[in-house]
Amino acid sequence: MLDNVNTPILCDQVPRIGNKFSQWLGASVLKLMGWRYHGAFPCCSKMIIAIAPHTSNWDFVIGIAVAFNLRLKISFFGKHSLFIPPFGGLLRRWGGIPVERTSKHGVVDDMANKIKEADKMVLCIAPEGTRSPVLPWKTGFLHIANKANVPVFLVTFDYKKKLIEFGPMHNISDNTQDELNKIYLHFKNAHGKYPEKMITKLASPVEIDIEK
Repeated sequence: MLDNVNTPILCDQVPRIGNKFSQWLGASVLKLMGWRYHGAFPCCSKMIIAIAPHTSNWDFVIGIAVAFNLRLKISFFGKHSLFIPPFGGLLRRWGGIPVERTSKHGVVDDMANKIKEADKMVLCIAPEGTRSPVLPWKTGFLHIANKANVPVFLVTFDYKKKLIEFGPMHNISDNTQDELNKIYLHFKNAHGKYPEKMITKLASPVEIDIEK
């Protein structure tokens, strides 16, 4: 193992997958790109991981490298158009779930039920939902967490510090706007790969669409 990326140790409750080779591969990619971890990974069998800022496709590369290195079994949403040969099978194997973004079809309720029914499940989501500047952020992950009664664990990809920062963990209330503002506040000083694409100010109260 490449100790210089400061790989955290995960407890047995966290869903795991992979082998020593995938673990080494993930650590090698992170080392090559100059990234390290900071903070502890929670001992939790079910959670939603909210990753931000999201300004580049490189965020996906780092995210997969982290999952490989930690041997963490994850699920994540992706545009349905990406799930075609030759990459569709690979994305599904890595935990990808195709979603048609232009239509509303109960994604929140379906995913909340899947998490409830699972013994262990980690769902990774970029709250922005896009690499372009957007405000307000998508709120579906908060509704999923609330309906499934699971916490949201915040993970920062800070390109200036080259740190993958773990924490804090939030238990999500029914007040979605308040929860979203807390998350804005946590991420507002982070540095994405393209800072000009980031929204750093807090959102004012808005009407929230449950399917966003």
